[in-house]
Amino acid sequence: MKKIVDSFEISTHSKNYQFILDVDVRKKRGRPLFSTIGKTIFLAEWLPTNDNRPEIVILKVDGARAQKEASFYVELSRHPHIVRTFGLVHENNNKIKSNAIMLLQEYAPEGSLYELLMDSKTMPNEDILIEIFLQIIDAMIFLAFHNVVHGDLACRNILMFRYDENNSDRIVVKVTDFGLSLHSKLYSLVPGAARTTLNIIPIRYAAPELLSSNVIPNDYTEKSDVFSMGVLMWEAYSQGTLPWEDIERDEDVIRRVLNGDLLPKPSNCSQKYWSIIINTWAQSPNDRPTFSELKRLLTEQADHSSNYSIFLLSNFS
Repeated sequence: MKKIVDSFEISTHSKNYQFILDVDVRKKRGRPLFSTIGKTIFLAEWLPTNDNRPEIVILKVDGARAQKEASFYVELSRHPHIVRTFGLVHENNNKIKSNAIMLLQEYAPEGSLYELLMDSKTMPNEDILIEIFLQIIDAMIFLAFHNVVHGDLACRNILMFRYDENNSDRIVVKVTDFGLSLHSKLYSLVPGAARTTLNIIPIRYAAPELLSSNVIPNDYTEKSDVFSMGVLMWEAYSQGTLPWEDIERDEDVIRRVLNGDLLPKPSNCSQKYWSIIINTWAQSPNDRPTFSELKRLLTEQADHSSNYSIFLLSNFS
């Protein structure tokens, strides 16, 4: 197995992490796996066909260009809880100036966290959710260390690679779509591009400083991602419910968030974890925890619960 992995790494490195569409890889026939404004995900396959290589998708982002070398995106994804990027994909015609960027990425067999929550007949228990949150936070600590802001943390952008509702040790989730946001340091807007994911603000997940009329690039920080992480946690506890679902107009959501209003506590969320989530929604970024601090807070509570369970078992068995 190690020889196969090493061979794959050598072959992708030899191409400088640049792949030609319909030469090195191709889109599979059929409808896209996912499509939204300015972003499409296609199932793809290697050329020639090779079962020893990982399953892949092509992520196409309209109206965007890469700000970095292909190797940068590859290295940034070398984390156990970040979706692996193998390189950039280019059209098989260098004369055509592309108004889109295509990333070659690993395929997530279990879909997104949002899909899992919506399709589950029963709500995942709290221990399972906390394990998922901690894996996401680990990835965000890594991105923050590299000065990368995600900009769109939500359950739809967390992919499931392994899931067991009864065993948190068997769960593997990975963060995707980081940097696909306004004022991104990873991608730039193509001049004249109108409908692209890079100029859309996910209002129902966004921190108040991103919703004000005088937002500047420096407002996109680790702390704005922490605010969105709190909304993601609320969304997961609420089994995929849209934040502020009872409010139709985004303008009214903005007014509520800027006013300091909070989403309601989900009935299945323990008070100890709810207190942590509320901290992520502090109006001032300075009053929110970093991702490292958020990990410590969650871990302390999870360890306390585990120790208490062991105490009960030892005293009443």
